[in-house]
Amino acid sequence: MKINKKFLLVIFIFAIATLASVAAYDGTGFMHNIPTSKYSSLSESDILANYNDTDCTVEASGICTKVVDGDTIDVEGVGKVRFVGVNTPERGQNGSDTSKYFVEKFCLNKEVGLDIDDSKHEDNYGRTLAVVIVDGKNLNEMLLCEDLAEIMYIPPSEFNPYLWENGTTDYQHFATSATLNQNTGDDSGSYIGNSNSMKFHASDCRYGLKVSDSNKVTFDSREDAINQGYKPCKVCNP
Repeated sequence: MKINKKFLLVIFIFAIATLASVAAYDGTGFMHNIPTSKYSSLSESDILANYNDTDCTVEASGICTKVVDGDTIDVEGVGKVRFVGVNTPERGQNGSDTSKYFVEKFCLNKEVGLDIDDSKHEDNYGRTLAVVIVDGKNLNEMLLCEDLAEIMYIPPSEFNPYLWENGTTDYQHFATSATLNQNTGDDSGSYIGNSNSMKFHASDCRYGLKVSDSNKVTFDSREDAINQGYKPCKVCNP
C-alpha cells in the first residue's frame, strides 16, 4: 500500500506540535521560593508536632514506593495517588524540589494511609484522588500550611481544602502583634482589603498581611468592606 507523503507530513507536524505543547506545560504556574534547607535539619516529629490529628479516615494503605512530585506518589497495591485539593509546582519550576522533598520525608518507603475522595475516586489520568495520612496527620493540609502548595479545588469533591489552608497552629505562619501593627498601621479590629482581588481579610490573616501596600485598603468594619464590593476571604472568614 502506497502511503501519501502529504499525509505523513501532516502526521509529523501534528506530532511535533503535540510534543511542544507538552514541553511547554507549566500547570497553573504556581511556584514558591522556600528552600529545601528549611526542612533538611528538621525531623519528621519536629514538623508533625505542629499539626493536630486529622479527622480523615484511612480507607486504604500501602508502602509509598515513589514520590513523583509534591502532589503525586506511587502506593503499593493502589497505584498512582494524586493529593486531592492541592497543587504543587511542576517539576523543574521554582519550589518543586522542596515540595517533593517534604513529601519524601514523610512518605518514601513508608506506609501511608489514604482517605479516598468518595465524590470522585480518580482524576482524568486514572490517579486515585485522596488525602494522604501520615502518623495521623493530613499531609495535604500540611503542604498548604507550609506554603508548599496552593489550593486546587475541583468539584465534585468530598473535601474542602479551604478549611485546611487555615491551618491548625501558628507554625511560622502567623504574625506577632508587633508585626501586625507594623504592617497594617491599624488596631486589631480593622480589616485588610486587597483592591486587586477585591477580597478582605481579618487583621491577623496571613494572606491579608501579604497584601502589597499599593493594593492595601483598610476598613473599620465588615459591613464597610462588603458595602464597597469586597468579598470575605475564604480562609479567615472575617
